[in-house]
Amino acid sequence: MEGPGYRVVFEKGGVYLHTSAKKHQDADSLIAGVIRVVEKDNDVLLHWAPVEEAGGSTQILFSKKDSSGGDSCPSEEEPTFDPGYEPDWAVISTVRPRPRHSEPTKGAEPSSPQGSWAFSVSLGELKSIRRSKPGLNWAYLVLVTQAGGSLPALHFHSGGTRALLRVLSRYLLLASSPQDSRLYLVFPHDSSALSNSFHHLQLFDQDSSNVVSRFLQDPYSTTFSSFSRVTNFFRGALQPHLEGASSDLPPPPDDEPEPGFEVISCVELGPRPAVERGPPVTEEEWAQHVGPEGRLQQVPELKARIFSGGLSPSLRREAWKLLLGYLSWGGSAEEHKAHVRQKTDEYFRMKLQWKSVSPEQERRNSLLRGYRSLIERDVSRTDRNNRFYEGPENPGLGLLNDILLTYCMYHFDLGYVQGMSDLLSPILYVTQSEVDAFWCFCGYMELVHGNFEESQETMKRQLGQLLLLLRVLDPSLCDFLDSQDSGSLCFCFRWLLIWFKREFPFPDVLRLWEVLWTGLPGPNLHLLVACAILDMERDTLMLSGFGSNEILKHINELTMKLSVEDVLTRAEALYRQLTACPELPHNVQEVLGLAAPAELHSPSPPASPLPLSPARSLPDVAPGADSVPQPDSSLEILPEDEADT
Repeated sequence: MEGPGYRVVFEKGGVYLHTSAKKHQDADSLIAGVIRVVEKDNDVLLHWAPVEEAGGSTQILFSKKDSSGGDSCPSEEEPTFDPGYEPDWAVISTVRPRPRHSEPTKGAEPSSPQGSWAFSVSLGELKSIRRSKPGLNWAYLVLVTQAGGSLPALHFHSGGTRALLRVLSRYLLLASSPQDSRLYLVFPHDSSALSNSFHHLQLFDQDSSNVVSRFLQDPYSTTFSSFSRVTNFFRGALQPHLEGASSDLPPPPDDEPEPGFEVISCVELGPRPAVERGPPVTEEEWAQHVGPEGRLQQVPELKARIFSGGLSPSLRREAWKLLLGYLSWGGSAEEHKAHVRQKTDEYFRMKLQWKSVSPEQERRNSLLRGYRSLIERDVSRTDRNNRFYEGPENPGLGLLNDILLTYCMYHFDLGYVQGMSDLLSPILYVTQSEVDAFWCFCGYMELVHGNFEESQETMKRQLGQLLLLLRVLDPSLCDFLDSQDSGSLCFCFRWLLIWFKREFPFPDVLRLWEVLWTGLPGPNLHLLVACAILDMERDTLMLSGFGSNEILKHINELTMKLSVEDVLTRAEALYRQLTACPELPHNVQEVLGLAAPAELHSPSPPASPLPLSPARSLPDVAPGADSVPQPDSSLEILPEDEADT
């Protein structure tokens, strides 16, 4: 459709207005239409019109999504309903846009009340764009004008939101919001208008004309640097891409940084040092650390040896009790025996709590029934290829079941969550004791209980920390993953959830965990283990042209193919490479345990890409410093945008 001074550059059918806020839309409440981007004279317009007015050959029929299909909406029986709008994003805005007459069809007059919903707006009048939440019914876009009103929400029943945004990005600069990945802040390509916007926002202390030229060359870096009031950029960590933008961002005070941002610095890492791991600690070497009354001596040196080489299998049964906090490193043999007696009594008292529940009581205790059912199901498929657990009547399975049910009595708030059986299985295998395994498991859960909380905030923060480390170590790999919609590193979720339990052969898991439990060389070594695996697979991922599905498939196929010694060697080398950097950003130092957090972080930190804080001097940390890994962080990965349906 073209005419003098008029050219359609984008057209998409199946774009509906939902005129009712009811849970279930019917045919009368949906207005089918066509969205177009039109170049007219010296302006670019975004035009929507109902099908009857849109002209052309587009034919759109109303149909509810089939609940059995892959792109289905929630079924009629689904109890909850979230239309996806915040209160200020009404289904149909009460503030109607100023009508603009466009020319999709010459001389067309509204033939029905639906025609009154047609609108046309200049791209220069747009202030922000909001995308729908991922997986929430049909994808939609809400456009907000400079006047403060929002246009009717556009629901794309047959996909097309990303295609439309790509076209709009030819004419506009879409900047990502640090607080909401579903928002886009709109800037025109016109330098004078952009300078004026920066002037009113007061984001820069320097001359705004220089800022504009930098913005046009690298909009994403300059946008984030403006919020942070910085002039140095970590170029590798920031790549322009089409992700959310902010709406009304008030200018921060001159004496305070923009909330949620940290200063971005250039980071030049030195060469990666060579690392050699040692042999496992032997019984003879362990005996040299046992002093009078059975007390262990030179514990930091002993922990350092466990970190560098692991333990001989014959030592694990006793050493794991120390590593997991069941027994004290400084306790004597007699003190340990007394402690075990006390803990044995405590365990069986808790076990009796659920053992003594009658069938009639359990019938009225849905929580206990749910835990029992879930535990029985998970235990029946946990490490069944291991000789210790194989066979239908294996007593080890009964012990797993009893320990996990007793843990529900020990930790009522958390109870049992799928994946805990994976953590308990190696512990019971090593300790060969129900009581010892329970208390060692409790010690392990003290480290990772946040992984199993319903909110999943801890897992999100750990993925954020992992992304931060990887962006410092290998920005090119991060950029590649971003380009393939894998930048959130969600394919690493299982790694962090159960500390690589399903990624390595069973004996290697024992070695990996005892190394991680030492807390050396600092907290969050498990994140560096994940970085090491990605670093080992870097060339395969980047040179094979993998998309997001292929990346996920490749990562899953690494199971049981990794060498734990190679991974630990590389993880330690990455740690040394990072800590040798004299200008390591402060938030990276926090992740590595080299600096205390500057402040408590909010539960919803900024989205990816993650900015780096200014480098601060590294504190002196002894290589064998005693610390306990805390799988936590200060960054959150927001969900990836939904795929168009």
